Amino acid sequence: MSNEPGNALATETGPVSPSSRPVTVLLVDDQAIVGAAVRRMLQPEEGVVFHHCSDPTKAIETAESVEPTVILQDLVMPGVDGLDLVTKYRETASTRDVPIVVLSTREEPETKAEAFARGANDYIVKLPDRLELVARVRYHSKGYVALLERNEATRQLMAELAEASQYVKSLLPPPLEEPRVRIDWRFLTSTSLGGDAFGYGWIDDDHLQLYLLDVCGHGVGAALLSVTVMNVIRSQALPGADFRKPDEVLSALNEAFPMAKQNGSYFTIWYGVYRPSTRTLVHASGGHPAALLLEGPAGTAPAARLRAPNLIIGFVPGKTFRSQEVAVPPGARLFLYSDGVYEVEMADGQIWPFDDFAAFMEAPPAPGASRMDELLAQARRLNRSDALPDDFSILEAVFP
Repeated sequence: MSNEPGNALATETGPVSPSSRPVTVLLVDDQAIVGAAVRRMLQPEEGVVFHHCSDPTKAIETAESVEPTVILQDLVMPGVDGLDLVTKYRETASTRDVPIVVLSTREEPETKAEAFARGANDYIVKLPDRLELVARVRYHSKGYVALLERNEATRQLMAELAEASQYVKSLLPPPLEEPRVRIDWRFLTSTSLGGDAFGYGWIDDDHLQLYLLDVCGHGVGAALLSVTVMNVIRSQALPGADFRKPDEVLSALNEAFPMAKQNGSYFTIWYGVYRPSTRTLVHASGGHPAALLLEGPAGTAPAARLRAPNLIIGFVPGKTFRSQEVAVPPGARLFLYSDGVYEVEMADGQIWPFDDFAAFMEAPPAPGASRMDELLAQARRLNRSDALPDDFSILEAVFP
């Protein structure tokens, strides 16, 4: 094996970026005369690094060492089948995507078809004219470097999305455990960033706010809007709104987030305020699914569906919202959720009916189990996949 000097693919600070990677050619051919001929063809070319591996048994090892941007692979070599090497390149992580140009002594349709079936990118009868060889080497190398750049950009984007996802989750409140109320939740996004958000906390000693919102769509835009709304509610930054009054909160949100100023985005929300002193819950919803209030032990009575019907937030500026009030008996449980917890497609192509979902939530959980975990397992069973089509967000509040 002989190597042309200058294959510097790393610096003291680490690997170079794909865009600065030189055209790096690895020829795998047992004939020294072919290696010398290809070297002469490529030598005048600026920015081209050439390597010749004359031992086909070391082809994979050499490729992993020199990191070629294109491989010129001979087919007929002693002890090793060139087509088998093509297969091995495609089975090896470091060479899986490297362009392979097969070199053959004859134009044989059957051999050519087999080469492409094994994963070759091109086929040349050796040795071609210098201009043709250089053109093909540069063409395939350029495509491979572009692929590396796309992969790197995707990797960086996914890392940033993962960081953003962790930030969103860090804003969610921890489970609450105190004599007057216990609150827990489950939150899974269908993509790296989802459009669901929720929160709860004491406005004062006798008013506990609970809310869950669902922004249309997924991704960065939906996440930004959901985080913004969540922060506005958490900081009580809606001028003129009394956060102890759900109708005023939704009216203020409707004015603060009109669709026309949110790039056409909108959101639904369920917002309620619980008063321990009177054991009452005042609530309002802006286009959001009804919350479920189980007033007795699970399985003993249908859940009350709490939904004061109002328009989706941002649809109609100046719209007046209304709220409702219900009593909260001792031991009652309240479930808030987004539509992603039940809008899953079943095997027959139908969406899980809301009434069936409500009946599922009304049933008692298994001993020591959480009904929210059982719901997640049920949604995955119905969807026939662990990956759900929409964000899965649910909050359970227990009022001892």
